[in-house]
Amino acid sequence: MNASLNIGIVLYPTFGGSGVVATELGMALAKKGHQVHFISYSQPVRLDRFVQNVFYHEVNIPAYPLFEYHPYETALTSKIVNVALHEKLDLLHVHYAIPHASAAIMAKNILADKGMSLPLVCTLHGTDITLVGKDSSYKPVINYSINHCDIVTAVSDSLKRDTYKHFEVSKAIRVIYNFIDVALYRPSQQDCIRKFAAPNDEKIIMHVSNFRPVKRIPDIIRAFAIIREQVSSRLVLIGDGPDRQTVEDLASELGVADDVLFLGKLKSTENILHCADLFVLASEAESFGVSALEAMASGVPVISSDVGGVPEVQKHGETGFLFPIGDFETLARQSILLLKDPLLHARCSRAAKERAGLFDIHTILPQYENLYYDLLKLR
Repeated sequence: MNASLNIGIVLYPTFGGSGVVATELGMALAKKGHQVHFISYSQPVRLDRFVQNVFYHEVNIPAYPLFEYHPYETALTSKIVNVALHEKLDLLHVHYAIPHASAAIMAKNILADKGMSLPLVCTLHGTDITLVGKDSSYKPVINYSINHCDIVTAVSDSLKRDTYKHFEVSKAIRVIYNFIDVALYRPSQQDCIRKFAAPNDEKIIMHVSNFRPVKRIPDIIRAFAIIREQVSSRLVLIGDGPDRQTVEDLASELGVADDVLFLGKLKSTENILHCADLFVLASEAESFGVSALEAMASGVPVISSDVGGVPEVQKHGETGFLFPIGDFETLARQSILLLKDPLLHARCSRAAKERAGLFDIHTILPQYENLYYDLLKLR
């Protein structure tokens, strides 16, 4: 039996997929007896309760008049060094390359000068490679950081290919898929919002995101305007972000505002997704699609843009449908087909729930544990 480990996890604490996955991974590791130390600039949104074996270390960023932008990467590096020394970390796992990987490399070098070895795992999540990372301002640092981590993982084969395409990476990249705890996504009529969201028994179409331009929510609004002409339906949007006003204005312009419900940010969606008849995702970049997986686990068919790692999660014609980026008319047509055909809908619902089981945390967690133990054997 393998010994319990002392693991540091560096993450973004926000609602984004990388932070949620990192938090859930840490809490699952803690349940198995490992000591987990989260390191971030604020408490992760999913870490909203006491969890045995879980510790949170806040990165304090001093404000000096000299700095127009606070040096977060330097503060993070120092915090990693201090936590590693005082908590005697066995390894460090950073999620999202910018700036976590480069800060971790610097901390690793500082610790080496102090006689301490800190094995380093970096998980690439998506926009750190496909969007932000490609910026020439960051590229040399990302190249160096990825190549100098002990182990690098990506959350999909698509992201792995993109990393090799956009960067000069000689390091082998292992694919370990994102995950959810499927057991949490069990329908409960007590929690269902159908009477609130669809008072006249309309069909419910749902979307969850951070409302950034990359999510292309206006395409969903345009598709919904077409869908509503043929199917009595309401669109429920969960999340918030820079595109919200644009989305609200477009809904008004197209005359569908009364049937678009904005629920804002929710810490968790497992008690609401199963109320949907259909889940839609229109992103132009998506390394995996955690929100789609959550909907599938809830037994909800998914219609998504055919992009990135999404086709690795859901299967066209089985768990729902895929459509070309920006083709909102096809999105609308596929949605109408599913919402009007009860037999097709039921078949896709069963297939979605079954496929979601492949990405259950109890399947993925051992892959990370084995990776950690393999890494420590190399010391």
